[in-house]
Amino acid sequence: MGRTSSTKEDAGALFHSLRSAYAATPVNLKIIDLYVGFAIFTALIQVVYMAMVGSFPFNSFLSGVLSCVGTAVLAGKSNFLSPLFAKDLPPERAFADFVPCNLVLHLVIMNFLG
Repeated sequence: MGRTSSTKEDAGALFHSLRSAYAATPVNLKIIDLYVGFAIFTALIQVVYMAMVGSFPFNSFLSGVLSCVGTAVLAGKSNFLSPLFAKDLPPERAFADFVPCNLVLHLVIMNFLG
């Protein structure tokens, strides 16, 4: 019984710590969080749709899901990890890295469609 209450207290402290840290996050990063969340949500919707309806055009399904996941990964890599690991990387450079990588990703996905 004591272990359960300790675990609940630890979980509560963790959520409080995360909530206070996220409150201090700049609005620009929160917008990027929403963008990444929307991309992952769109990929999940496509997976659910494929599970319900079927996977006849499987290349289209893979292209859609990989497009969403790839965009989310590129957005996270260029904007979230840069401040953590490369503190001297300006936001303009992160955006300049994001755009061509995203273009290449979508050109590959369009080629994969056939």
